[in-house]
Amino acid sequence: MEPKMIWGNLSSDDLKATYEFYTKLGFESNNKYSSDENASFNFGKDKFIINFFKRSKLETDINGAIGHWKTQSEVIFSLSATTREEVDGWREKVIEAGGSVLSEPQNYEQGYTFCFADPDGHKFNVLYWPGM
Repeated sequence: MEPKMIWGNLSSDDLKATYEFYTKLGFESNNKYSSDENASFNFGKDKFIINFFKRSKLETDINGAIGHWKTQSEVIFSLSATTREEVDGWREKVIEAGGSVLSEPQNYEQGYTFCFADPDGHKFNVLYWPGM
């Protein structure tokens, strides 16, 4: 069996702040406005979708509890960059949009990366990898 698509569903304590954060970073919204139900964005040229739902709605929908991502890592999404300078630019954009830098830009093997968290604490890294 091969799925047609894959997307991520994460919870948010403040959908308005989530919507504003990812809009400021330049991601394409699947919502025409900030919704009380969810905030949804396309990531990358293949338009990987990450949906953000209120914790209570997501827990109801899956009939179970969601982990506490602010104290533990759930998953780290990686965003590709085409140059080291682009990685540095992402860092500035994240700060301006209200995110938290978890690790400063640094060399990583043959690449260059930094990690950040969105206002809900979901973790991302931006990675430049030569030849990718």
